[in-house]
Amino acid sequence: MDKKDEKPLTWSCPIEKVDRSKIVLAHGGGGTLMHQLIRNVFEATFKNPLLQQHHDSAFLEIQGVKLAFTTDSFVVKPLFFPGGDIGKLAVCGTVNDLAMAGACPLYISVGFILEEGLEVEILQQIVQTMKREADYAGVSIVTGDTKVINNASGDGLYINTSGIGIVKQEPPPCPSQIRPGDCILINGDIGRHGLAVLSAREEIHFEPELNSDCMNLIPAVLSLIDAGIPVHCLRDCTRGGLVSALNELAEESCLSFYIREEDIPIHDNVRGACEILGLNPLYVANEGRFIAFVPKEYTTDVLQIWKDLYPELTPKEIGIVTENKGIPVLLKNTIGIDLALPMLSGEQLPRIC
Repeated sequence: MDKKDEKPLTWSCPIEKVDRSKIVLAHGGGGTLMHQLIRNVFEATFKNPLLQQHHDSAFLEIQGVKLAFTTDSFVVKPLFFPGGDIGKLAVCGTVNDLAMAGACPLYISVGFILEEGLEVEILQQIVQTMKREADYAGVSIVTGDTKVINNASGDGLYINTSGIGIVKQEPPPCPSQIRPGDCILINGDIGRHGLAVLSAREEIHFEPELNSDCMNLIPAVLSLIDAGIPVHCLRDCTRGGLVSALNELAEESCLSFYIREEDIPIHDNVRGACEILGLNPLYVANEGRFIAFVPKEYTTDVLQIWKDLYPELTPKEIGIVTENKGIPVLLKNTIGIDLALPMLSGEQLPRIC
């Protein structure tokens, strides 16, 4: 073939192209698209010092009392899944966001968006779950709202919540408090919630059954504060999983995190299910797992407190904070190779919370 007939070599990227002029499901998945949407649309418009705290809750000071204020929405499908339902998610998710701010929750508001045709018995069951979880967390549901949308306009029921609580630590845990040398700890095994929702949605039956880790994290946090442990930062590993939470905090703190794969607790059934489905458990959503950043000398105390609280869990120290090395999150895998762990561009599992 003549040189003149040769076509120039071109490179193409296998990553799916996204129409950035429209909202897609990945904008709610906890990855890069969601963070771009928040930064370019919401934060750019509503910009103010409180919003720029970039935390699970906003810190407010009213008449000398420091409060944490948070809001969240829940659109999980299906409404019921192994280990919980949308009502449990709504209450636990809200009090957990307050816990990540080092706050003791006091009050919650609840807004229900009901689809025409939803069975009242299902709604009652979910409301009872919310009451039970609120009582356990020591919070009161004090105000709310109800709207009804046309049949086939939703997935039966959506819930919006807001919560307010009193901050128990000064300074409160936040990304700006993270320091080089801090140890990164996780309170238990990861990946179960996302897989539990997926298995219920797609009727995939795993043996043994995978149950969501959805739980109230208030005791796990307040026990550290009550013990006088200086907690620098906390973040729950919800949408986007462990790695997305780490990337968020690395960006906000301008530091790097070095984690060890062999120390990250993952149950064998979760690992096996992820291998079958082609998922990475480090990016699978959780609803009862969080990471804590504490000075190295307090690591043993934290792990012992968590083990005493939850004997069935496997809390671990999974890594350390370093000066900014240009790579936000670096993983030492099981064969000793260092790998960069970026934030996902889209999502693995839609509608998990």
